[in-house]
Amino acid sequence: MTLDRDIRRLALPALGALVAEPLFLLTDTALVGHLGGVPLAGLGIASVVIQTVVGLLVFLAYATTPMVARRLGFGDLTGAVRAGIDGVWLALAVGALLVAVGVPLSGRVVGLFGAAPDVAEAATTYLSISLWGIPALLITLAASGLLRGLQNTTTPLVVAGVGFAANAVLNALFIYGFGWGIAGSAIGTVVASWGMAAAYLVIIVRSARATGASLTPHISGLGSALRSGGWLLLRTASLRVAMLATVVVATDFGTSELATTQIALTIFSTLAFVLDALAIAGQAMIGHGLGASDLPRVRAITTRLLQFGVGGGALLGVAIAALSPVLPFIFTTDDTISGALTVVLLVMAFGIPLAGYVFVLDGVLIGAGDAKYLALTGLVNLAVYLPLLWAVSGLSGTAGIAWLWAVFGFGYIGARAVTLGLRARGDRWIVTGA
Repeated sequence: MTLDRDIRRLALPALGALVAEPLFLLTDTALVGHLGGVPLAGLGIASVVIQTVVGLLVFLAYATTPMVARRLGFGDLTGAVRAGIDGVWLALAVGALLVAVGVPLSGRVVGLFGAAPDVAEAATTYLSISLWGIPALLITLAASGLLRGLQNTTTPLVVAGVGFAANAVLNALFIYGFGWGIAGSAIGTVVASWGMAAAYLVIIVRSARATGASLTPHISGLGSALRSGGWLLLRTASLRVAMLATVVVATDFGTSELATTQIALTIFSTLAFVLDALAIAGQAMIGHGLGASDLPRVRAITTRLLQFGVGGGALLGVAIAALSPVLPFIFTTDDTISGALTVVLLVMAFGIPLAGYVFVLDGVLIGAGDAKYLALTGLVNLAVYLPLLWAVSGLSGTAGIAWLWAVFGFGYIGARAVTLGLRARGDRWIVTGA
């Protein structure tokens, strides 16, 4: 089936690129970990800050992909590339602002965590250096959004793979070869990030020359990207608040419950990479179909992606349920945590198909440029979820953590499923043309 082939062509490389991204942090963690507890703790604090910033600014990719895909579907290849270039300029501007503001404030930001002086010093060192790589990371996000919009997810996979390898080599060289310690880890990551950005910039310049697109920024294009990106930023912020609120409640339960929740969130995030690959394919394909005014194809893509999302979620759920008795021992030797995690994994397994439905529809509506609806309903979903969190906040032990995951996996994800499903059933999100 042609549609299935198109989905696989976009989703599989996207999955590879998504998996490569967290490997940067894993590599840094593994190499810095051998320096001792203080540098590792410092890395943990700095990484939380960097991940939060980049996570909130992922809209630079999500806003660029549908704009580029829509123009490509309309038959305007030059306009598609120009829209992507405007996204890259926006990324550069935001990145430069973050460097200008963030570097002088690194120490104060780290101070908010209340860490011991030696840990705070290590965190400040890593963060103040790593921030110089933020513009490169944001350029990479926007450029990957451009290529995805052009129906090319293979190149981002190659760039991410080479970038990961370079990051590992440079970190090892700078940390141990040059003896720079945690600063060497930050420098290695910054150099690798700018190497990836440089590769994308070369690709963009060549695309501009081949299509006749201007490399200079356009005010209208920047404004369009900023408007769409602003709504997507609000949408992403609501997701972050939901995750943070979940951790806060788990923290009140106790240390074991918090540890269990952290492991569960890590496993859930890993599963999300698989389902997000379908969402990325949806962004590119839906934008292209709407640009081409091919409504039957748009509906067919949506239906097929939902079948893949729910079906894939069901398979992942079965796998998690089957592995629930043994999977906890990969992460912990604490009997209390492993016992609670087994129960949580069983609850998670039943909710993964629903998550597949949600992630796919999220990608479909992002691809349609329906960012305002996603942002506003994100606040509605939070309004549903927070009272549910309050209702289970008085519990404790394994029962408490199981109920906590239930209200997350079925309450919050369920609220998102309702708001997304209601939108997808109608036609207001279907706007055709360039």
